[in-house]
Amino acid sequence: MWGGQHKVWIHYRHDIIASDVNTAIFLSGFLRHVSIHKLYAKHIEIADLQRYKLIKDPRKVNVALRERINVTPFVFACNKN
Repeated sequence: MWGGQHKVWIHYRHDIIASDVNTAIFLSGFLRHVSIHKLYAKHIEIADLQRYKLIKDPRKVNVALRERINVTPFVFACNKN
């Protein structure tokens, strides 16, 4: 219809709007990962041994998980139990 351009948006389950099935599958997996990550961050804390800090705030935990956990040594995710 538009010469191979995917300009028709389709509304899939779980309120995902995408132009093709592959994009919808990617968005579904990504949104699932993000929602699990947000829920998980409420129940853990970050022990940063280089700065001698214990991060407990869920927003700061999310930031620390994104930025520090894979790059910086001596940063650990711990359960609050």
